Amino acid sequence: MILIRPIQSEDYDSLYQIAIDSGHGFTSLPINEEILKSKIARSETSFAREVNSPGDEGYLFVMEDTESGEIVGTSGIEAAVGLDSPFYHYHLGKVVHSSTELNVHNTVETLTLCNDNSGVSEICTLFLKEKARVNSNGRFLSRFRFMFIGEHENRFSDKIIAEMRGVSDEKGRSPFWAWLEEHFFSIDFPTADYLTGTGNKVFIAELMPKYPIYVNLLSKEAQAVINKVHANTEPAIRLLESEGFCRSDYVDIFDGGPTISAQKQHIKTIQKSQRLKVKISKQTCELDEDSSSMQQKYIMCNGKLKDFRALQAPLTICDNDRYAIISQQLADYLMVENEDVLRVIAN
Repeated sequence: MILIRPIQSEDYDSLYQIAIDSGHGFTSLPINEEILKSKIARSETSFAREVNSPGDEGYLFVMEDTESGEIVGTSGIEAAVGLDSPFYHYHLGKVVHSSTELNVHNTVETLTLCNDNSGVSEICTLFLKEKARVNSNGRFLSRFRFMFIGEHENRFSDKIIAEMRGVSDEKGRSPFWAWLEEHFFSIDFPTADYLTGTGNKVFIAELMPKYPIYVNLLSKEAQAVINKVHANTEPAIRLLESEGFCRSDYVDIFDGGPTISAQKQHIKTIQKSQRLKVKISKQTCELDEDSSSMQQKYIMCNGKLKDFRALQAPLTICDNDRYAIISQQLADYLMVENEDVLRVIAN
């Protein structure tokens, strides 16, 4: 069984391996023991905290193969970014240069350093080991976060964003960063990426251009990758767009990758998921003439916090009484009993 649960301190070795496997551009998991252990501790504190509104909480989850005990993936949610340290983006804007006398009218794109997304919630830190990229596990590892948000809405802002990995090569070279490196930073992309992942963002404020950058002054290679995603990120952005996320006017300051966003109440999984009472049974439900049932694979989660559990499995729903019929084994994995509530959605 593939199960998603909150990360625990004993998962450190697995998280460290994921940090190695994820490679360049995965800023949120630097290969640093102190940072990774602090992320786990922060997550444990966040799950244990009483919360009435989003604050400096970070929720980190792992995907576990219960048969082998192996951690095969991770995924996270930040409740409100930019509260304890600056959260930088470039804002894509336009300026018009116009002269009536000369009959000249030029519109030029600009990049302006900003903190406009401070305080919004962010889905982040998604990585799935290659061998586990089967049976819709990738979709599951992304979508369950919206189930969690739907169950604990007061912990998250109305706006949800996702920073998508921008274009870089197998050695971590980013065409967008190459231009900034040449003119302003004199450090390579992997180094800048790593420093940000460790929380060291002072250099951004110290070295980043203080005025808007005219996009047409960048190299052709840098211009070509603005608002573009890494080839490996294409499935992830398509999935989020199907959930209702849209490209915004913000891009990453290092690789130029897009930041996409959605209003919480408009996210498909939150909108369309159902909250059903649990009925534990070896039999499917008996139907009246005007009722219906269906059994297909669903993503399902309990409504708990530190004992949150999610999985995907076939499920029978009885429409008349709104019950989810599950086996005792699934109930044990989900830590639920008869009459408890599950949130479910077809995967």
